[in-house]
Amino acid sequence: MRTIWVLLLAGAVCLNGCAVKVEKEDGAMSISKESWGKTKAGEAVDLYTLVNAKGAKAKIATYGGIVTELYVPDASGQMADVVCGFKTLAEYEAGHPYFGALVGRYGNRIAKGKFTLDGVEYTLATNNDENHLHGGIAGFDKRVWKAREVKTADSVGVKLTYVSADMEEGYPGTLTSTVVYELTNANELKIDYTATTDKATVLNLTHHGYFNLAGHDSGDILGHMMMIAADRYTPVDDGLIPTGELAPVAGTVMDFTKPTAIGARIKDVQGGGYDHNYVLNSGGGAMALAARAADPKSGRVMEVLTTEPGVQFYTGNFLDGSNKGKGAVYNKHAAFCLETQHYPDSPNKPEWPSVVLRPGETYRHTTIYRFLAE
Repeated sequence: MRTIWVLLLAGAVCLNGCAVKVEKEDGAMSISKESWGKTKAGEAVDLYTLVNAKGAKAKIATYGGIVTELYVPDASGQMADVVCGFKTLAEYEAGHPYFGALVGRYGNRIAKGKFTLDGVEYTLATNNDENHLHGGIAGFDKRVWKAREVKTADSVGVKLTYVSADMEEGYPGTLTSTVVYELTNANELKIDYTATTDKATVLNLTHHGYFNLAGHDSGDILGHMMMIAADRYTPVDDGLIPTGELAPVAGTVMDFTKPTAIGARIKDVQGGGYDHNYVLNSGGGAMALAARAADPKSGRVMEVLTTEPGVQFYTGNFLDGSNKGKGAVYNKHAAFCLETQHYPDSPNKPEWPSVVLRPGETYRHTTIYRFLAE
């Protein structure tokens, strides 16, 4: 008896109607660079495109180290861009809520823009009402980083470097920061941070991606399921500055120790949405699972692993439709953020894990955003 096989582009189907799934063969990894224009100050900006062997793709700009696009597969293998952002440099320069940016010197808030280090009081910009937020008026998200391509047997990436001058935005010390983005063949966006200084300073670098696992243009994320590996969080005052308490999440609307829909209790949260630091059970230092988000409709899952002691869970509360990017309108709760970090206002709370970096020391921090489908 002769056996006849009919091969189709989508897979293989045998003549009696049974379907046989054909796995996509791995392709070649690639890195490419294109000019992305110049800033208002005349600095040239490049845009790097990383493609892994499975077809996942990330685009990263040297302006702000911004991840402008991130394509990952759903349960059926369909790719979608899962991060909010814009198409052009001009749109980012016009102002945005830190979409996809590298944040520094200090991610999150410092109360009243002041801290004391080694007996000296330093004053920073107050760019978030009376408080300092995400490095100030011209933080790392608005700087042009030097870049070079990096490649390993299992990843493609870009190495970004920025030298922040002594007293830039009010921070002491000349700080040299290096951030390496890698897109791995395991569909991970891996971020390695290192920094050194010539004078004692405070430092808290993070990535401010706005994620919607159904696709950046698919509406709100209230139906996403969220798990955060933290039994405690840091309550905040009306200005979103931590009170100093490490409070248990058990029995409160803050409890994500088990997978829970983001929107299940969001109306009962202070301020109408989550914007809180979670104290990770791992305590920081070693790589550990911090959070796991899942979109039931697409099947996309994102796991966040980090060496940091905390993670800021933010649900896009301040998005109001005024940001229109990549053909989408970003309304309230259009995306969520999981910003791995030290706790907000730590420079003013010496009992918390230290954020002080001194000459001769090297700041190190690694975070991995791992994408799966189920």
